[in-house]
Amino acid sequence: MSAKPAVGFASEASRQIVAGGSAGLVEICLMHPLDVVKTRLFGFYKGILPPILAETPKRAVKFFTFEQYKKLLGYVSLSPALTFAIAGLGSGLTEAIVVNPFEVVKVGLQANRNKFTEQPSTMSYARHIIKKEGLGLQGLNKGFTATLGRHGVFNMVYFGFYHNVKNILPVNKDPTLEFLRKFGIGLLSGTIASVINIPFDVAKSRIQGPQPVPGEIKYRTCFKTMATVYQEEGILALYKGLLPKIMRLGPGGAVMLLVYEYSYSWLQENW
Repeated sequence: MSAKPAVGFASEASRQIVAGGSAGLVEICLMHPLDVVKTRLFGFYKGILPPILAETPKRAVKFFTFEQYKKLLGYVSLSPALTFAIAGLGSGLTEAIVVNPFEVVKVGLQANRNKFTEQPSTMSYARHIIKKEGLGLQGLNKGFTATLGRHGVFNMVYFGFYHNVKNILPVNKDPTLEFLRKFGIGLLSGTIASVINIPFDVAKSRIQGPQPVPGEIKYRTCFKTMATVYQEEGILALYKGLLPKIMRLGPGGAVMLLVYEYSYSWLQENW
């Protein structure tokens, strides 16, 4: 009796992880040229391997944990609308715990690109951070609360809006129109989530990036950083970079949701 649920969970989890990873893979392959076009007009897929290696497991974590939190919340008396939002929040917080050390290394490499005569590898730079600052909130987990806010808020709105609106709007019998219905809702989900969570993104970049005065830590905690940016630079500074973010995460968010749903459905039938 006890063996069957374990097998069932493993099978279900495998489908969710594979479908989530597929969603990240397809999203990167389609949207990566937008990143490249910022700096060059050719070689759209140059440098695509590192994002694929980072984003594929990251998206697998996002979708797998969302499904698991949603399942757990089924045992609590919550409305479907609240269940989707809370499950999204939980998946975002879990995702943040996983990705924050990688974000610290990535931001550090990008910010210090001109300081290195030879660009260090990701692993060697990670070891440098650990040796110099340790594993804590000043080291490899710097900006942790801002990353929690960024991913938690984004996923809460992203999943909550998508699933609630999708359940309200009637299903279309025509497969093409149904695809467009889901894509439109997914596009809105990624766009609205980006608008709401970008102040956390700005705070994260300020905390993890180089400080204005070398040797002095000006940006230390999430909400204090937001307050400082607002007081010194105005409200618009908290929305800096919003347009390119929407251009990426609006359609990219729609792609991920659709790839996940269709691939998960296919895996249920064939695996």
